[in-house]
Amino acid sequence: MKRDFDLIVYGATGYTGRLVAEYLATSYRGGDAPSWAIAGRSTDKLQKVRADIGAPDDLPLVRADAGEPASLRSMCERAAVIITTVGPYQLYGPELVAACAATGTGYVDLCGEPAWMRRMIDAHHEEAKRTGARIVFSCGFDSIPFDLGVLILQEKAREKFRRPARRVKARLRKVKGGMSGGTAASAQATLAAAARDPALIRLLTDPFALTPGFTGPSQPSGLIPEYDRVARAVPHGAD
Repeated sequence: MKRDFDLIVYGATGYTGRLVAEYLATSYRGGDAPSWAIAGRSTDKLQKVRADIGAPDDLPLVRADAGEPASLRSMCERAAVIITTVGPYQLYGPELVAACAATGTGYVDLCGEPAWMRRMIDAHHEEAKRTGARIVFSCGFDSIPFDLGVLILQEKAREKFRRPARRVKARLRKVKGGMSGGTAASAQATLAAAARDPALIRLLTDPFALTPGFTGPSQPSGLIPEYDRVARAVPHGAD
């Protein structure tokens, strides 16, 4: 089915959504640029973002509200992919995932809320398979370098050794910055959810919680430091 846009940035009036929209506005110009739009609750605020980031005056604006499922469905029907930065996702994301799964629309977020992600997998996996929707969580800084790094390393391992590595260790040597407001809000919402439902703690401590039916090699807990013979150091965090 032909869609109006290749992608829509939902949450463009927020801090992170604006950064995504600004990147698109400055990086993709001309005939080869994807067709895109920005979306959010307030058309007035969307107009201001469009002007502030230097986007074309005719960049389409789409009104959509997490509290209005019909508006989310309408937005999803217009795009091949929705990039959403509206979190905490466990509070504002369930209806959007449902709408994407139902309409066969791609979904991309930067979620760091594993218990909620597992709930969405259980609820919408079969529907997404039926419609062809690709629901991709956690496309933020915390995930992309490690996911792509593991993918590339395993491809090379298959080429050289004809089998994948059983374990991959990733280390972040240096980083600038700190916890964002969105990350803090997500952590607060997750702790509140776990307090209401202690069963979520098991998911939060299971490294394979997001791969139902699959269990890989045993993993360190991430809570107890252990000596890494390769790095010759005690790393912070788990493998």
